[in-house]
Amino acid sequence: MKAHFVLAVSCCCHHAIVILISGPCNDNLATPCALKCPRGTTDVCLLSDEQEAVQKRTFTKWINSHLAKHKPPLEVNDLFEDIKDGVKLLALLEVLSGQRLPCEQGRQLKRIHWVSNIGAALKFLEGRKIKLVNIHATDIADGRPSIVLGLIWTVILYFQIEELTSNLPALQALSNSNSSVESIANSETGSPPMKRKVVNKFQGNAKKALLRWVQCTAAKQYGIEVKDFGPSWRDGVAFQSVVHAIRPDLVDMEAVRRRSNRENLEEAFALAENELGIPRLLDPEDVDVDKPDEKSIMTYVAQFLKHYPNPHHAETDGQQDEVPCFKPVREERKMLRELKVFLDQLERDVLRAQGAEGNLTDKYQGFKSFRVQYEMKKKQTDPLLQPLHKDGKLSVDQALVKQAWDRVCARLLDWHIHLDKSLPGPLGVIGAWLHRAEMALREDVPIQHAHEETANVLHRKLEQHKEVLQNLESHRQTFQQIHRDRSVNGVPVPPEQLQDMAERFNFVSTSSHAHLIKLEFWEMKYRLMAFLLLAESKLKTWIIKYGRRDSVELLLQSYLTFTEGHRFFEQYEIIFTALKQAAEVYVKSDSSIDEAEGVSKFLSDATAQWKNLALEVRSVRSMLEEVISNWEKYSSTVAALQAWLEDAEQMLNQSESAKRDFFRNFSHWIRQHMDMNDAGNFLIETCDETVSRDLKQQLLLLNGRWRELFINVKHYARADEVDKLRQDYQDGINTLKMFMDATNEKMTAPVQVSFLNIRAFVQDVEVNRFIFLIKVF
Repeated sequence: MKAHFVLAVSCCCHHAIVILISGPCNDNLATPCALKCPRGTTDVCLLSDEQEAVQKRTFTKWINSHLAKHKPPLEVNDLFEDIKDGVKLLALLEVLSGQRLPCEQGRQLKRIHWVSNIGAALKFLEGRKIKLVNIHATDIADGRPSIVLGLIWTVILYFQIEELTSNLPALQALSNSNSSVESIANSETGSPPMKRKVVNKFQGNAKKALLRWVQCTAAKQYGIEVKDFGPSWRDGVAFQSVVHAIRPDLVDMEAVRRRSNRENLEEAFALAENELGIPRLLDPEDVDVDKPDEKSIMTYVAQFLKHYPNPHHAETDGQQDEVPCFKPVREERKMLRELKVFLDQLERDVLRAQGAEGNLTDKYQGFKSFRVQYEMKKKQTDPLLQPLHKDGKLSVDQALVKQAWDRVCARLLDWHIHLDKSLPGPLGVIGAWLHRAEMALREDVPIQHAHEETANVLHRKLEQHKEVLQNLESHRQTFQQIHRDRSVNGVPVPPEQLQDMAERFNFVSTSSHAHLIKLEFWEMKYRLMAFLLLAESKLKTWIIKYGRRDSVELLLQSYLTFTEGHRFFEQYEIIFTALKQAAEVYVKSDSSIDEAEGVSKFLSDATAQWKNLALEVRSVRSMLEEVISNWEKYSSTVAALQAWLEDAEQMLNQSESAKRDFFRNFSHWIRQHMDMNDAGNFLIETCDETVSRDLKQQLLLLNGRWRELFINVKHYARADEVDKLRQDYQDGINTLKMFMDATNEKMTAPVQVSFLNIRAFVQDVEVNRFIFLIKVF
């Protein structure tokens, strides 16, 4: 099974770019923004919006054609919204793979459940050896268009296009170790030599195989030129030719040429849907534009492969004829065997020449002659060593030829080192050192499974390179003197060999500093990638379905140890700052615009990834603390409520006054009951299945007992309020009586008639009235 890659990024104007290629970022599969998108170029951005809209419609229809087979059937209306919770994404993968996948479902799914579902889907894809670069569960949960479209395109390419094209025997010769969705994971240009699988000159084997199938089985018969999955399909003739190749009785190709683009497109899509049962993923207006979307057309055209009648051969007089468009495998095998014979003979000739007598000049000229012969032959025959199998393995003949190449290369290198060491005096020492320096500059750095291991390897190579270059200055002075004299202590040196050494010395001198800077940048780059990967892996252990309180408390402690004890956020700043400084030096030392753009893009992508990760990591603490708080609330309310229910149920048989007194604070227990259910329901949503089941059972029992009790005692819920009203009423009556008595006393008391006495009497009555009103109201 080969590895797959999808790199989702954004251009300067924030439009989606999904690069799905196995080489440099110039494949036609990329959207226009992936090529160039200068700020202010509105036409490019508008086109990207149009293509994004077409992709969204096409991918939605493709998804729904498969979700209709799900039990129960599902449907996507808004792709970017409906995929957020991961439920329909997992359902789609179940239909495509035939496997059952774990899924969190329910009406009250929270973001934590969304991320869990999407994480399960991404983990399933990674299990299929599909490497997802810069696609994270949080991006899908946020509904980011570029990331969602990139993910769905990966699924389409893997489960439909590659699967169908790989099943065509005549097309298998086009397959190689890199999938059509494979790209360099780190988007590096001008990187230090890394051991990678050989990249086919055709970027995107599934795309090329599908295009070749159209060219060989349909278009070629009618003189139709189909060069791509874009403008070549605009007039609808290519679609008509594919339908005709499957069912010739459905299409009159002569009439097709006289129709308009829209008429041809509409008829082709209708025939495919009604007669062949191929879902209509496109509309004429999607294709009849200046630059139709290639991914959408590829998605639609690939469906026709299932209906084509065995395209890899046709019966002719009882014999099977190969499709002429593809190079027969047996011819390649013949060429490989002839190449193996040539290399075996070359190895024997090199060994014989190396052991022959002669002076140093003659031997060096003989060596150069063999090396030129080796390099020319290798350049001519390299395409023959492209893996033919989908698993990336070489055939037996290819493996034998590769071994022969390696042996000849080793013989030539051994001969070269021996010739340089054989030079007289200090020049021989310089020759041996020169080979070590070249090895340090050109040595492959194997990419390890873990980024941290790769960073450590780079660090070791960096230190080794520094050691080799320690003697650079002293060797330079000695060599310059020898080069001027053309001799060592009066002993002449072969001029051609000396000149070659001068060129090599110049290469080492000019490249060493830049190579050190590059290694330093790459070491810090992989340090950061390792850090981000660690953050993601830790996040996955925290964003889970939780257990009981003690396990959540342990999880919180682990979180605090990681984030605070190891200074998680500070460590990122340290690493990123060091990387940024190394990147600035690296870009200044390299004049490549592409390299500078690649570095800038990596820093931008890493910053965006960290922004999402940091937000998620910070939210973990509040989530864990909220879970613990709800466990505390739930445990305390359950314990108190259970004890109170025991007493309350016994109190039902007591006297009315006793019950009235007991249930006087019933409103308090109503609030406790509500708090218990709120906390319990929160925990049911966030805890794992076993804990949730126990909580549901416990709440069911307690709520049942509460319901029976509530029916009998609910009227006591306002007993305190009624008593208070009764008391307030009685206090009012008493106040009124006191006022009436005082007034009556004043009114019946004899009064000596004088102006002063009457005024004091009236004031006294008014005061009593005012006091009464205050007490009443």
